[in-house]
Amino acid sequence: MFDNFDLMVAALGAGAWTTVWVTLVSFTIALVIGTILVVMHVSPAWPARWAANAYTQLFRNVPLLAVLFIMYFGLPSVGIVADSWVWALVGLGMYTGAFVGETLRSGINSIPLGQAEAARSIGLTFSQSLSGVILPQAVRAVIPPLGSLLIALVKNSALVLAIGVTELTAQSRRLIEDNESRFDLWGVIIGVTVSYLLIAFALSYLVRLVERRTAFVR
Repeated sequence: MFDNFDLMVAALGAGAWTTVWVTLVSFTIALVIGTILVVMHVSPAWPARWAANAYTQLFRNVPLLAVLFIMYFGLPSVGIVADSWVWALVGLGMYTGAFVGETLRSGINSIPLGQAEAARSIGLTFSQSLSGVILPQAVRAVIPPLGSLLIALVKNSALVLAIGVTELTAQSRRLIEDNESRFDLWGVIIGVTVSYLLIAFALSYLVRLVERRTAFVR
């Protein structure tokens, strides 16, 4: 199990680092998209609400792997070319953004109606009340489910190996294919499992820390 241990740790470490930055960057993209979607969802303009609902239904009902394949194989056929890691980030971000938008919308729905009425009563516009009153409270209310989405994204990021991004799962696959010993096989399996657990535990701790820092008494 400990044959080539140093090489295995180095390879899994590189894969874990790729998994972490792919997750964080794509989640940042998802937060931006989700925020735009929730603003469109609650907009008084029906075309914006329709477009947000169409986007959400599309990405919530199409498999992530299909999204990645469409971007990586389909878009270059119409002249839109980019590196595989770009499609990985964009695909994960756009897919997760639909779920982030719904999570934020549930947060807005949890805010008492009187908050919006009070904002209007003091002369705030729709955009001012949304950005200064409603959204900050909604975000604080949904930090735990957003954290769950972040952890789920760590696991979903394993799918980007299908379009050539060498993250943690791809590195473990390479190690398994390069090592025929049964002990080496189990060493890689244990190593990749521990790596995912450490990443998930670390992100869960950060989410709990943010939740405590932003907690407020209703």
